[in-house]
Amino acid sequence: MSHTAVVTPQSAHQAPYNVAKLREDFPILKREVHGKPLVYLDNAATSQTPIEVINVFADYYGRYNANIHRGLHTLADEATEAFEGAREKVRAFINAPSSREVIFTRGATEAFNLVANSWGRTHLSAGDEVLISMLEHHANIVPWQLLAQQLGFTIKVIPVHADGALDMNAYRALLTERTRLVCVNHVSNAFGTINPVKEMASLAHQAGALIIVDGAQAAPHQRVDVQDIDADFYVFSGHKVYGPTGVGVLYGKQSLLEAMPPWQGGGEMIDTVSFEHGTTFAALPHKFEAGTPAIAEVIALGKALDWTENVGLDAIGKWEQQLLTYSTQQLQTIDGLRILGTAEHKAAVVSFVVEGAHAQDIGLLIDQLGVAVRTGHHCAQPLLHHFGVEATCRASFAAYNTRDEIDIFVTSLRRVIDMVR
Repeated sequence: MSHTAVVTPQSAHQAPYNVAKLREDFPILKREVHGKPLVYLDNAATSQTPIEVINVFADYYGRYNANIHRGLHTLADEATEAFEGAREKVRAFINAPSSREVIFTRGATEAFNLVANSWGRTHLSAGDEVLISMLEHHANIVPWQLLAQQLGFTIKVIPVHADGALDMNAYRALLTERTRLVCVNHVSNAFGTINPVKEMASLAHQAGALIIVDGAQAAPHQRVDVQDIDADFYVFSGHKVYGPTGVGVLYGKQSLLEAMPPWQGGGEMIDTVSFEHGTTFAALPHKFEAGTPAIAEVIALGKALDWTENVGLDAIGKWEQQLLTYSTQQLQTIDGLRILGTAEHKAAVVSFVVEGAHAQDIGLLIDQLGVAVRTGHHCAQPLLHHFGVEATCRASFAAYNTRDEIDIFVTSLRRVIDMVR
């Protein structure tokens, strides 16, 4: 029996949520894998891309391919206008006060490395402390570990409860006059836990520390307001919010970015260059965007944000919560299956292990039935080790997934478990 989507968005200007119609925007959802219809449940790793975003590349390279900012000809003007238009779309998407605070990077990982090597190298030293949550992706762990080895500051870990929620009492106790920075994700990619980042930012600021928030898993699922959170830095990637790979965003408060030195040098990020008098740097945001950027990718990201806003983040979030609830109920009927990450506040991610079955075996076999899930440590090895596992299976949902797909997934999972046990 087909399950239809009935979600009423908050905005009266948006049509009722129609998942069948929405799926028509995604050509890849029409393909088959091993002779079976594709059921794509690996959205926390990368989401699929609507046709209007895909078409950006043909339009850009076929009609106005040119380098931006420095040219005086028509194509350069058109490319610059589209590129900077995308920056304004990002600003509005996260409610940043100014587009000068929006820095384009190659992805979320590069954004973390930019902050670590610019702000961190300037402001951190021996005796300082950086707090990193147990829930973090490696991208918000490893840059700080590398810097700590060089500068001698201390990293302390914010622990989690058994349900995967952060231990806020422990967090409060860890904040001291030595704390300089708090690193936390808005939503855990491994467990789906939604963290109280607004409260964490307030507590960090009371202690005199800054906070950097990994929003890669939040931006596709819920409305992000960096001013309401009062985040000092906020990071997300294009390919998880229905956009292309190769582009990400760093938001930073203007006062912080202006005081930070450039991380990479080259064209675009300079004002003047002289052998006699050295180099002066461009104003924000270009100070942190050395060289020719991923122009088409940035424009395509802007189009992806248009698509997301047109569908409605509130409506997407409500539909995904229905999928999360339904999939959790169905998975709990499977003997020997244990869900990791059962916090009260979760995004649409279900991570699980099955007694007597290895995660990789499940992933490989379920792919033969057309179902794509992620297996492994999800770039969150410290978290999984804390829970005593090396790998999990992770099903993660997006705006275009359906209950019918969950039924196929659960039925296929039962078949695979019977094969490997």
